[in-house]
Amino acid sequence: MKRINVGTQKKYDVLIENGLLEEAGSLILDVLPPCRLMIITDTTVEALYGKALQENLSRSGYDVMTKALPPGESSKSLQAYGECQELLASENFTRTDGIIALGGGVPGDLAGFTAATFLRGIRFIQIPTTFLAAIDSSVGGKTGINLSHGKNLTGAFWQPSLVLCDPVTFQTLPEETFLDGVAEAIKYGIILDKHLFSEIREKAPLNSVTVDLESIIASCVKIKGKVVAADERDTGIRQLLNLGHTVGHAIEKCSNYAISHGHAVATGIAIITRASRDFGYTSQQDQDRILELLSLHGFSLHTPFKAEELLPVILRDKKRGGSNINLILPTAIGDSEIREFPVHSLEGFIKAGLR
Repeated sequence: MKRINVGTQKKYDVLIENGLLEEAGSLILDVLPPCRLMIITDTTVEALYGKALQENLSRSGYDVMTKALPPGESSKSLQAYGECQELLASENFTRTDGIIALGGGVPGDLAGFTAATFLRGIRFIQIPTTFLAAIDSSVGGKTGINLSHGKNLTGAFWQPSLVLCDPVTFQTLPEETFLDGVAEAIKYGIILDKHLFSEIREKAPLNSVTVDLESIIASCVKIKGKVVAADERDTGIRQLLNLGHTVGHAIEKCSNYAISHGHAVATGIAIITRASRDFGYTSQQDQDRILELLSLHGFSLHTPFKAEELLPVILRDKKRGGSNINLILPTAIGDSEIREFPVHSLEGFIKAGLR
């Protein structure tokens, strides 16, 4: 078993091993004594793992109930958040009880925000069942829901007590969903770890069946853990994790979320990389290597949306401050920088990446 400690103010472990889900109850006992637990998941994941997890937790002495929502971004909403809060209140949950997020980023973000705000904060545990959630959203304590104006505009920083990652669960994912995580893994390699980038290139194209993913997951979690520990509130170096995300979130929103997060981020990385090359921040060789690795996994390097469609969404991004906005640029494989752009110059930069 790989054990990675995340050194935030509230420290916790990320455990990674094939078959870990079968040991969930005994592992959770190390951080949370028997109490009432509410599993927040979606109906697809519940059908696959919900009953087994609930029985496993019950054998360890927990009193367990489940809230299963429809799959997809529509459940990361004010309505779903309100339903979870009302259910916890009606079931008389207390501060000594807890929440388990079972599934991908949507249940994880919703469960985390619910935990952060119910009774001003109760404990929660992340059990990611997607590659994307395992290496990204389950670690770092960002929780939240979407508003009509954009993604994750309402949320809180609230660290989990434990993260349990079982890569076997990825084998039930549709290929397109698995690839959402691949985009984030490539991102980690680009921004901070050239050896990770090379490992992904050597194993490309990644898949959930024949490729051993534990080392890649561990590398990604270590990177994120170190970055988050250094900048828990996302005011400095943690912004490097947003490579491709500002444009990616705009692509998601413009597509009415028909384009998934990871695929939108991959396209966002391609757009930012081309723009960065045109403006002299990224070499031709590194641009070509990045675009090649994205292409090897079948990601689209272009978007059907024009700069005029993307910009209004981008300008509502959380990373905007007054008349400026921060973009993450890949200066080399394994290196990146946060660069502040005046809003008035952003259109030209984005158009360069849309070529």
